[in-house]
Amino acid sequence: MLTLSHISKTFNPGTVNEKTAIEDLSLHLDRGEFVTIIGANGAGKSTLFNAIAGSFYADTGSIVLDGQDITFLPEYKRAREIGRLFQDPMRGSAPGMTIEENMALAAGSGGWLSHITKEDKARFRDRLALLNMGLEDRMRQPVGLLSGGQRQALTLMMATMVEPKLLLLDEHTAALDPATADKVLELTEKIVREGNLTCLMITHNMSSALALGTRTLMMDAGHIIYDVGGPEREGLTVEDLLERFKAGVGKALDNDRMLLS
Repeated sequence: MLTLSHISKTFNPGTVNEKTAIEDLSLHLDRGEFVTIIGANGAGKSTLFNAIAGSFYADTGSIVLDGQDITFLPEYKRAREIGRLFQDPMRGSAPGMTIEENMALAAGSGGWLSHITKEDKARFRDRLALLNMGLEDRMRQPVGLLSGGQRQALTLMMATMVEPKLLLLDEHTAALDPATADKVLELTEKIVREGNLTCLMITHNMSSALALGTRTLMMDAGHIIYDVGGPEREGLTVEDLLERFKAGVGKALDNDRMLLS
């Protein structure tokens, strides 16, 4: 489904600010895999997502999605096949437009927004009801009036209205309070599982990284230093991950955000 071969990316090459964010990274995901990714700040996690989404072209290597080489495909064309959520709940929707209008844009319904049909509205209402947040009764309200958790749940629903070939979740619960984050993660797991979606999820919470999905990657300095799935992953603890990190990079993890989560 997704194959990255020898991807590298260096920012500001040839200057004092030169920074190699990803170096000779290869990765393969089968259809329906739900992979969690952990790593300290600067490990290359978001750079990896930006390379996949087309925010920039990789310096070397290739990216193949569902049999199509997208290495040099523009970002806007990749967006037709790749759904993405960001840490900031405000990035995934248009605050001045209604919930109904946002969903119509995500679904590509019937041309201009004034042509939203009764069938579209009924479909949007049914989808929103799955969130169990009462948003199906607020479809004519501007999205800007929603809480962060409601907006992130709505954005998740919008990103999967037309089934993406790949779903990228970039710490999409990090800005939410713990109770709301747990609810959005529960929705995430349900939507990914029921849709058999191929998904990559960045998280700073090591417990969530082991509890969700089918496989976990650990990154450091632009490399994947640990890749685990199947029965081996089922028995792992956070302490085990810390030991794997120390074994992979030769030093203990000292990222407070991850350790305190």
